[in-house]
Amino acid sequence: MTNATKKLQTTVAGDPQEVEHQIRQRAYELYEEGGRQDGHELDNWLRAKEEITEKKARAASVSRF
Repeated sequence: MTNATKKLQTTVAGDPQEVEHQIRQRAYELYEEGGRQDGHELDNWLRAKEEITEKKARAASVSRF
């Protein structure tokens, strides 16, 4: 794999720690939007992860053109 390919993949995927931070932040927003009800941690995390990864995938597909 060339350095250019690695750089492109890193740019598209983002820093894993940054992605996790974004997911964590969105999951907390969902928790607040849901009235701060306990017991929905996994649902909030999975929804946040889906939203963030979908957003990054859309951004990556747009940047290719």
